[in-house]
Amino acid sequence: MAETLYIPENASRKEVYDSIIPQVEGLLSGETDQTANLANFAAALREAFGFFWVGFYLKKENQLVLGPFQGPIACTRINFDKGVCGHCYRTKETVIVPNVEEFPGHIACSSASKSEIVVPVFDKNGNVSMVLDVDSDKLDDFSEVDKEGLEALVRILEKTFIA
Repeated sequence: MAETLYIPENASRKEVYDSIIPQVEGLLSGETDQTANLANFAAALREAFGFFWVGFYLKKENQLVLGPFQGPIACTRINFDKGVCGHCYRTKETVIVPNVEEFPGHIACSSASKSEIVVPVFDKNGNVSMVLDVDSDKLDDFSEVDKEGLEALVRILEKTFIA
């Protein structure tokens, strides 16, 4: 198991994703504890990109509940009909928000968050079991490169799920 990431200096964001994808796969392979994998996944993303906040909201009963994360204190529970995370959960699609102030119903866990990307994570039955939430303290910080990179990383994570 790798315990450090190699992050190429002066690389484009796509090059960083290309570099960390196999490293994250190695980090998660062989580990069956979901909490450990989610925690290391979030830490790897924050280390690689310096994002303001990276974490998971897990489906528990009728809400999304805060799971492992890296960054400042966050909202603990999000209803399925609220915020970017709820929208992602309902639509089952990645959501890129260039300016959180312009997203109807955005939940402001931190006023420092300016843009956001949320990726659905599916269980083995094709249901959304959680969402990956990544916030930036910069406006318009996420693009199609992030969507493709994060979705590829999430597919690796999904392979670790036992049920």
